[in-house]
Amino acid sequence: MSSEPVSDSRTSHFSGAFQAAGYVEEASATTALHAVPGVVPAEAESAGARTEIVDAVEANEEPVRAIGAHAGPITDAELQAELAPEPVDDLAVISTIERAPSATQGWRGALNKLGLHVAPGAGEQRQLAAAAELGNWETIIRQFVGTEAVGVLVANPKGSSGKTPTSIVLGGLIATIRGGSVAVLEVSDDRGTLSFRAEGNPNRGVAELVRDAAGIRSAGQLAGYTAPQTSYASIIGSVGNRAPLTRDDVVAAARVIDEFYAIRVMDSGNQPTSSAFAGAIETTDALVVPVLNSADVVLEAIAMLDRLRSESPKGAQLANTAIIVRLVDGRPENPQLVARLDNIIDRAAVGGMFTIPYDPHIAERGQITLSKVAPATRAAFTAAAAAVIQTIQKNTK
Repeated sequence: MSSEPVSDSRTSHFSGAFQAAGYVEEASATTALHAVPGVVPAEAESAGARTEIVDAVEANEEPVRAIGAHAGPITDAELQAELAPEPVDDLAVISTIERAPSATQGWRGALNKLGLHVAPGAGEQRQLAAAAELGNWETIIRQFVGTEAVGVLVANPKGSSGKTPTSIVLGGLIATIRGGSVAVLEVSDDRGTLSFRAEGNPNRGVAELVRDAAGIRSAGQLAGYTAPQTSYASIIGSVGNRAPLTRDDVVAAARVIDEFYAIRVMDSGNQPTSSAFAGAIETTDALVVPVLNSADVVLEAIAMLDRLRSESPKGAQLANTAIIVRLVDGRPENPQLVARLDNIIDRAAVGGMFTIPYDPHIAERGQITLSKVAPATRAAFTAAAAAVIQTIQKNTK
């Protein structure tokens, strides 16, 4: 899926930008000759001389100033004429012009403060590319518009595989980027830990919602069963002991949530053969499978995907387009085992795989606040969320 934000193809997305930046760097080197006092011969306009002078500037050596073939210094008017861009009259063309970025760091940034235009160095270019890539993922998430509410199921039969943290962070990021309208719902047959890991202490949750679903007529009523998050997501989990959820319970809860939220993220349990899981699959448009670098966790996930493929056409579609999020939990890892798991995941033939770096806040196993999640973790989850949105678009056509 070359159009999807898969990490292995990041660099290729910005190859043109790097080429353009290189061109500007060369032009900026010429400009730098005219920016400092001193005199060099006209031959300094050659590529070799330009390189030497820029190296001298970078090394903080005595700067020089080039002059033209004629005698005398270059005037301010001549310098302005040299630096001015070619005029463009076509407004349609003007609106599409992308100016090459200017450096803000190091000696290049210092030259830009003097009014020159020097391209960023390699390190800053990488930072700009990463920021642009993150912005692209956020745009995919923000601009998604469906004709009806959609559901995302987070599932892995293995316990402690990261389903609940993935549900909270994934739903929270989508809500933050879109400005809300995301509900995270517990759909495990037995009581789960979604309410415990989320912010707040609500009085009512999923059991009460199922009980009262037929009478809920407004967003205000529904809000009474949620735990609002600082991410703008709404969490609906268990607030006490409850009876096991059934297929009909999950379908009823999903139906009322979809009346008032655009996106529903479901945190499932450990029984893929349960009635509740069947209801979750029925109301799902994209499947997210969290795994750890552990053989039992990965193999359980693959067995679930195989089961879905054999059960129904919709199950096969969800399995074939599933997004695997590979969580690094901080435990020591055997490189040979990781390589074997890589091979197993590659053969799973899913929609995509994203590695989520270790995050101390998530590893605390307490309440998760999105703002406390590390930037690298947020970026990785944002990439995965963009892939989930693209999967929904494909599966709901």
